[in-house]
Amino acid sequence: MISIQSSTSKPFSPDSVQNGSELTLSGSVYRIRDMGSFAFIILRTARHLVQCVFDPLKCDFELSSIQENSTVRVTGIVKLDARAENGFELHINYITVLSTPYAQMPICINKKGLNISLETNLENRPYVLRNHRQRAVFKLQEGIVSGFRNHMLANGFTEIHSPKIVKTGAEGGANIFKMDYFGNKAYLAQSPQFYKQTMVGVFDRVFEIAPVYRAEKHNTSRHLNEYISLDFEMAYINDMYDVMAMETSMLRAVMNELETNYSPELKLLNVDLPKIDVIPALTFMEAKSILKESGHKIKNFYDFEPDEELAISEYIKKEYNSEFVFITHFPSSKRPFYAMDDKEEPDYALSFDLFFRGLEITTGGQRIHRYEEQVQKMKDKDLDPDEFESYLMIHKYGMPPHGGLGIGLERLLMKLLNQQNVREASLFPRDLSRLAP
Repeated sequence: MISIQSSTSKPFSPDSVQNGSELTLSGSVYRIRDMGSFAFIILRTARHLVQCVFDPLKCDFELSSIQENSTVRVTGIVKLDARAENGFELHINYITVLSTPYAQMPICINKKGLNISLETNLENRPYVLRNHRQRAVFKLQEGIVSGFRNHMLANGFTEIHSPKIVKTGAEGGANIFKMDYFGNKAYLAQSPQFYKQTMVGVFDRVFEIAPVYRAEKHNTSRHLNEYISLDFEMAYINDMYDVMAMETSMLRAVMNELETNYSPELKLLNVDLPKIDVIPALTFMEAKSILKESGHKIKNFYDFEPDEELAISEYIKKEYNSEFVFITHFPSSKRPFYAMDDKEEPDYALSFDLFFRGLEITTGGQRIHRYEEQVQKMKDKDLDPDEFESYLMIHKYGMPPHGGLGIGLERLLMKLLNQQNVREASLFPRDLSRLAP
């Protein structure tokens, strides 16, 4: 019988080091600064850069045996030093070389700024992400997801995992990827919408963190054809404002998670976390009226143009000191067939968007829960209810009032970091021309 024991330890944390203690670290050589009589070896661990001091008189090792991007295991003595990153240096006693690179990177990744184009960045993503600032972006992405998930679980939501190969598109229209599924027509899911609603009838409150696919031919700085959506759906709501209140509390929790557990990345990237108190709300028509009064020529009476999203956000920042704003009551004709219409103003849906720093990051609202109403709405939009038989089961056999939303993770991260292109907030973005890496 083979006895299997782990030889690995927990990832290193600078908070755990003590002056004069012995410490063993594994990592990649990020930078070597040869000072003549000694050298600084900057070690890249899973999350931190650690300054190690190599003295050939104290460590029996040839410095020429390693190079940048070699992986090593070092053992040394901790010496606290406020000038060093993380507040200490590791004075090396032993070095073991674990691997050496076959070739050196064509792009130097160990500088503060990469000074390369976004296109070059994306083409060389597998190793450019090792730059400590680049990887910090996606550590913060982890923090957003963690804050979202923890808040959902703490508020009685159940996490679900819905299919991404589907028979019918949730949003309708042509922006859907078609595929052959063993001789049958199938699609990549635009949204987990149908399944979220289905599972509300099971668990009352559900959420999902998963990719969605949009076959939109938009080659812009704000569009991806595959992105991560943070979705939740909740039952027994009074109205869509319950959904908006849940999103507000969730965003507070996300910012608190980042502030509490991701301070190294926030500091490194100089992130200004937004303060969230009460998020102001405007109706669609109120927002359009503000735009018109400020001199904007309204071209789209059913949605917002990018410059309008920015203008409204600037107005809200000036008037209410908020970096977020809800826009409610969109024209019903441009909202999905499952969106409930306002009974007092049927031309408008009980549907909302959330803008953050000039960009729409959320779409949500109250859903139709009555069978007859949902069937009629489908017919009004020239859809065949027979094609949605499995979806309509939930309405036919009883559903509580419910609503929910979807948040684009990459868009939220992009605006949090004040990036200029959503591809910067995607590990390996998929757009009109990019399938690799």
